[in-house]
Amino acid sequence: MQGKLVVFTAPSGTGKSTIAKAILADIPTLKFSVSATTRAKRDGEEDGREYFFLTREAFEQEIARQGFIEYSKHFDNYYGTLKSETEKVLNQGYHLLLDLDVDGALNVKKRYGNRSLLLFIKPPSLEVLKERLMKRKTESYDKVLMRLARADYELSLADQFDFCVVNDDLARAILEIKQIIQRFLNS
Repeated sequence: MQGKLVVFTAPSGTGKSTIAKAILADIPTLKFSVSATTRAKRDGEEDGREYFFLTREAFEQEIARQGFIEYSKHFDNYYGTLKSETEKVLNQGYHLLLDLDVDGALNVKKRYGNRSLLLFIKPPSLEVLKERLMKRKTESYDKVLMRLARADYELSLADQFDFCVVNDDLARAILEIKQIIQRFLNS
């Protein structure tokens, strides 16, 4: 049995990673997809665990070979989902959870059709999102504004997703998303 793909998309600061961890802990047949990137490895990161770290040249060779199911460029670095890694996990009968931007998610839907489920996680409002990003204190104000502009673009495409869930209450959002995923995986 070939596995299915579940794709999470959300503006930065919406709680996507927290929700993903909870879902992965509850659904043992769902594995997290490790993306490839050209960004530098950070302290404590391992190749193949957080990312597959590729040189720009190796990444562009994979692009030329059509070795990605989706890829994009953010802040001068490439990020993408390797076709070989995806197929390896799916052919073992597991399902994959992918954390992608809107464009990557829509590309997965084009490629995998009904074998993929696109979930868009929305913030309660852009104002709440701005507050969450500011509380992190991990980025400059200009970076926060860039993320908010990106969020506006992402939200404009939310109606192209299979389901949209507002994360205004984390426990409720996790439960709702878990139920949606379980129905999809069992269908």
